[in-house]
Amino acid sequence: MIEKVWIAGGGVISGIGLNLRECLQAFRQMEPGMGAMKYLSSVHRNTFPVAEVKADNDTLAEMAGLPEHISRTALLSLIAAKEAWQSSGLGDISAYRVGFVSGNTVGGMDKTEDFFADYLADNRKGRLRQVVHHECGSISEIVADALGIRHHVSTISTACSSGANALMYGARLIRNNIVDVVIAGGTDSLTRFTLNGFNTLMILDQQACRPFDETRTGLNLGEGAGYVVLVSDSLAAQLQPWCRLSGFANANDAYHQTASSPDGTGNYLAMKGALDMSGLQPQQIGYINLHGTGTGNNDVSEGIAINRLFAPHFPAMSSTKSFTGHTLGASGGIEAVFSAISVKEGIIYPNARFEHQMKELPFAPATTYSEGNELLHVMSNSFGFGGNCSSLVFSSF
Repeated sequence: MIEKVWIAGGGVISGIGLNLRECLQAFRQMEPGMGAMKYLSSVHRNTFPVAEVKADNDTLAEMAGLPEHISRTALLSLIAAKEAWQSSGLGDISAYRVGFVSGNTVGGMDKTEDFFADYLADNRKGRLRQVVHHECGSISEIVADALGIRHHVSTISTACSSGANALMYGARLIRNNIVDVVIAGGTDSLTRFTLNGFNTLMILDQQACRPFDETRTGLNLGEGAGYVVLVSDSLAAQLQPWCRLSGFANANDAYHQTASSPDGTGNYLAMKGALDMSGLQPQQIGYINLHGTGTGNNDVSEGIAINRLFAPHFPAMSSTKSFTGHTLGASGGIEAVFSAISVKEGIIYPNARFEHQMKELPFAPATTYSEGNELLHVMSNSFGFGGNCSSLVFSSF
């Protein structure tokens, strides 16, 4: 079993940028991506702000090199995965045993919704090509085929921890010498189904979200994709990797279908397990990319777990969802890229719109962007529905 797994590169597309460089610039300039819906057709167009990727499907299809009728979920995925591979410096993908492990929650549902709009009005109408890629695995297969990946393709769908769990699975593939390289992360596009579902749960904010703020009232949905390129120890020796995936863990508090346990049991177990695998003590973590959705329940649970594990020495921390919105199955992948480059460049991201200290917690998130910090170890949290909690640790060595 190979001991170490490294991050050789990463790619992101989100509501704050069409690539990683644009996303980092948005953080520097304090430009969150929330706004009125432009590309998603919904009766809630003027009710809830969302963090849409700032491009229509024609533009995304051109960027991806796929037909326009392909699901937006797949278009976003391929764009980010291509950027990740190009940033790795690995060259010809056919020269390696490569796996693709991708998380998502909506599959091709955006196109299915368009199909049923026509079909329900007249059952002789509706284009069947809009439903053939409905299920989550189909999205991964489209992208893997476009990239020329044949050795291993898997799809993870564990709600909001999907992208993070994809990295864990990919790391295990490398450690067990099944493949040499894995493109791992997640993707999701905005759909009416998810918007209506979160509205039914009454956890959507009608203003820009405020994670870890005492006045928070909910989350903003976003969309996008994020992937890292995981490589074996032997390949990393030939490259200049960003950092190492030194620890990871998945836990479940088995408390509720959608709510986190009030005492943050699953959150704590995931963070503690990731630290244990990495061989680190809590005080060695320099920055935490919080799950930080902005809901009343979630932020309290995560905060209580952090207090239990890290007190009295709290690292810098923030929720990048205050910029990108909650991108669901993509969030763990997007935030893994942000965390990996955080180690490489010493970046601490700002927590937008934080003004009021939460009464339950003794710490507050960072509110300004900075780089050049000495961050030897960074943690990224992804806590999903069903109590599926995952934490990743990225290290400089």
